[in-house]
Amino acid sequence: MPASRLTVAKALGFAALCLLLLCGASLLLGAGDIGILTSFHALLGGQDDDARFIVFELRWVRTELALLVGVALGAAGVLLQAVTRNPLAEPGLLGVSAGASFAVVLAINLGASAASLHLGVAMLGALLGCLLVLLVTRLRGVGDDPVRLVLAGAAFSGMLGALSSLLLLWDQRTADEMRFWVIGALAGRPLDTLEWSMPGLLAGVLLALIVVRPLAALALGERVASGLGHHPQLTRLGTLLAVAILVGTATAAAGPIAFIGLIVPYIARRLVGSDIRRTLALSMLLGPCVLLLADVISRLLVQPYELPVGVVSAFVGAPILIAVVRNHRLPTL
Repeated sequence: MPASRLTVAKALGFAALCLLLLCGASLLLGAGDIGILTSFHALLGGQDDDARFIVFELRWVRTELALLVGVALGAAGVLLQAVTRNPLAEPGLLGVSAGASFAVVLAINLGASAASLHLGVAMLGALLGCLLVLLVTRLRGVGDDPVRLVLAGAAFSGMLGALSSLLLLWDQRTADEMRFWVIGALAGRPLDTLEWSMPGLLAGVLLALIVVRPLAALALGERVASGLGHHPQLTRLGTLLAVAILVGTATAAAGPIAFIGLIVPYIARRLVGSDIRRTLALSMLLGPCVLLLADVISRLLVQPYELPVGVVSAFVGAPILIAVVRNHRLPTL
């Protein structure tokens, strides 16, 4: 049963409130010796130089990066699940993130170092990874089987992960530059990461907004979509391009962070139903919420050290994946 407009408005308002609170928690909480009150005073203009540096130079950039990556992965997950009509589709499971990661590792191994180059290479790798998995499953005639599609994506991701590891072992310079990036982390990223990532995010979100109406029509069937004036093949191509831009941007900025693209659409559909327009809007708020929550947990779990946020997201996402697979009635997309 479709959710009412009031239900959707409540869900969006609640997600926005959670996002605001988690942004505050991200700025106030950390693994170091700077307490909550000290951080709060620094936010209000306190004179403690150490606290101001940690809050504004480290945590502020980290929070903004979590917002960017969360929006990108949340939107990409919704689009990928809609275009494949598969509730298990997720950038980390279908070879999209693995393709982006391998492309960046290969580019650095060949001598590349500019962050802007990483962005373009990651987008191309994400698109090729997604297309290869979909092509292989279609050729085998199992493209409509959610579990087999995920198995094919997992196999492809494992192969690319192994090749990436081989390149890292082969070249010490590549290993030094990519050591923390390949795990997926928000810490230690320079401010200019936001500057070159923002155009990619804006382009991906804009393309997502363009294809969301044709995708909603495509959910009714190709004949209905064509009768409404849409072009199904063009819609699928535009959607995959949007996914590649979003995942490539997120992966180039923070490394491969798995399961965000699975967790977020799953929660969004539970709250507002399967209408992709409502799910996409809510997912772009929930994505940063989930990623910020995972990041805050990663700071507090093993103090005074930190876990990479990719590890925490995997611990949270894996049980949700199992729950979806064990559900005999998979969500209808």
